[in-house]
Amino acid sequence: MKVGMFINTQFPEGDNVAARVPELVEQVRVARQAGFSSLLFPHHYLTDPLQMLQITPLMAYLLPEAKGMTIGGNILLLPLLNPVHVAEEAATLDVLSEGNFILGVGLGYREGEFEAFGISLKERSARFTESIALMRQLWAGGKTTFRGKFYSVTDHGISLKPHRSGGPSVWVAGLVEAAVKRAARIGDAWLIANATTLDATVPLMRVYRETLAALGKQVEEFPISRECYVGTSHATAMEECRAALEYKYNSYAAWGMESPTKNMTFEEMARDRFIIGDKVSVKEEVARWREALGVNHFIMRVQWPGLEQDKVLRSIRLLGEIFA
Repeated sequence: MKVGMFINTQFPEGDNVAARVPELVEQVRVARQAGFSSLLFPHHYLTDPLQMLQITPLMAYLLPEAKGMTIGGNILLLPLLNPVHVAEEAATLDVLSEGNFILGVGLGYREGEFEAFGISLKERSARFTESIALMRQLWAGGKTTFRGKFYSVTDHGISLKPHRSGGPSVWVAGLVEAAVKRAARIGDAWLIANATTLDATVPLMRVYRETLAALGKQVEEFPISRECYVGTSHATAMEECRAALEYKYNSYAAWGMESPTKNMTFEEMARDRFIIGDKVSVKEEVARWREALGVNHFIMRVQWPGLEQDKVLRSIRLLGEIFA
């Protein structure tokens, strides 16, 4: 079973982001030393007043510190971007990481982002599916001719072949049954998002596995992303991460996300959704999720805007001990 880190790249208004970058480097170093196998990055635009580092340059910047770790997006907002551009950048990152890049992608949901890019929200599913088809064709090598509803290529090849034959693995995120079936059809893994409860995820995993079986398809990775914090006791852990996690989920609500945690207390929001506690209880929770879902790759977000660096590093080290 693997553990990865979903790195925080968002910072409160007024924070000195340049001063936080060395902290991110230290987090990656500590995570690698603690045995973490992957490093995933979020992606959004127009997040003011929340400050946010952009995904691709930050991945490239942190690659030397993450040597040997799998890196990728959680998640890249694919419908907003031209798939030729994404395919080229993904191939470059796959080469730079020596084959350790995964392309984690999702549909996106914020109307303001789609409006700014001149793309209709109604087109996002169709653009998403078409983009993956074109990228896979480009990664296969040789000259590509592709005629889609949104994108076309005529007798051109990609600038750089990916390190891995056929290109990076594509992890597809989704929260509803239709998205899970899409992940089975066109992805190499279904990436389970942070805020889902176990009760809501169990039937979706059943749908995913049934769809894979119907397609005669096998996958190796069953990744799940969770909010996670390890403290000296359950009560202490809850109190230490409360303000930062509440800030983060309030920002989701401000962005217009249909959040299942809306109007909940922090305790209600965390219950059966986040993994927070001491080493013993966190280890038990990880085992419970693993047994219920058959997941084999936990991607833990251990920092949120405003959480102090010493607490983040301690939580990373304790998680490394749990997964050792």
